Amino acid sequence: MAEFGEAASSNIRDESRHAVRVIADDAQAIAVAHELAGRLAQGAAARDTERRLPHEEIEWFSQSGLWAITVPKAYGGAGVSFVTLTEVIKIIAAADPSLGQLPQNHFGLVDVIALTGTEEQKKYFFTQVLGGKRFGNGFSEKGTKNVLDLKTSVTRDGGDYVVQGTKFYSTGALFADFVPVLGLDSERKGWLAYIPKGTPGLTVIDDWSGFGQRTTASGTVVLESVRVPASHVLPAHRVSDFPTLNGPISQIIQAAIDAGIAKAALDDTLTFVRSRSRPWIDSGVERASDDPLTVREIGHLHIQLHAAEALLERAARVIDEIAAKRETTEDDVARASVAVGEAKVLTTEIALLAGEKLFELAGTQSTLGEHNLDRHWRNARVHTLHDPVRWKYHLVGNYYLNGVKPARHPWN
Repeated sequence: MAEFGEAASSNIRDESRHAVRVIADDAQAIAVAHELAGRLAQGAAARDTERRLPHEEIEWFSQSGLWAITVPKAYGGAGVSFVTLTEVIKIIAAADPSLGQLPQNHFGLVDVIALTGTEEQKKYFFTQVLGGKRFGNGFSEKGTKNVLDLKTSVTRDGGDYVVQGTKFYSTGALFADFVPVLGLDSERKGWLAYIPKGTPGLTVIDDWSGFGQRTTASGTVVLESVRVPASHVLPAHRVSDFPTLNGPISQIIQAAIDAGIAKAALDDTLTFVRSRSRPWIDSGVERASDDPLTVREIGHLHIQLHAAEALLERAARVIDEIAAKRETTEDDVARASVAVGEAKVLTTEIALLAGEKLFELAGTQSTLGEHNLDRHWRNARVHTLHDPVRWKYHLVGNYYLNGVKPARHPWN
């Protein structure tokens, strides 16, 4: 079990970090993602087996400039499209889905700053992100009635705020330079306190024991009377009180991670069937890759993956179209939520199916621990539990049949 609570430097770059690349445009973001994915894929299976946290790899990731690609152009960032963002996440998640998940909340938090921050807050935090700083998260809690039933408080005290509570599922917090914590004020309105690493009273504990996404360190954050300056606190309630795309953006990143997991599982299926699997005795063929029933299943998996990827790209284009408008309406947000919901259904289903079919098609040898191929299904099963896909079917059907707009929150 590991934790941090020591004082941290406020410099944009720690002395241990190298210069951070600033990505200029969408094309460079995609190119850098492919380049980085090749490095991250090496050792990904071993990191999962050993549950070795990717401290070095996450430095490569943030130094690549990819964590800053959604910083608006007006503040020095690339301001890439959501089509590009989802493609970047897919590429990284296919190499190592734990690393693909680590910036998931970071990008949503960058969007919160863009939507609700003052001009001074935008300049400060966007500069930090462009310099390689990472946001973790302190959103969810255990033991409450539902995900929106929060016990953590954010209370104004003079020129500061005081944060008190305990969080779990805190993906990225252990690796973060700022741990944004969601809490409620006396009127039950949500506020996000962007707490610098090392702030007195902030403790991040590595106690994540999930059987998948094992190196995300999605454990506990404890907040004991943590004082945060008002300059680091943002009105999170505004992203749901008013029509914004924050929910669809958060969800499409989730879907992109699952698409990446599916791609990795299918790629490993092809490699194993071609190189190690044996044909079934009744097939009459010499190679497993010529078994007609195996060929049929591989075709089906690819069709399902390509359908999921097509809906994912379509949803990203819907978000891009709406984001380009001067004002976002309730109808816009509903349309984006439904488009992302449709994509999330298929990315969830293909991630789970590809992880399970791998063993059926590759055969018994593929279950040996030395291959660690079960990590694909484990990762898919754990990550797709972020919110129930059965409710996506309801969301989509209720919209088309009854004209009911989805509720506005981070899970829609």
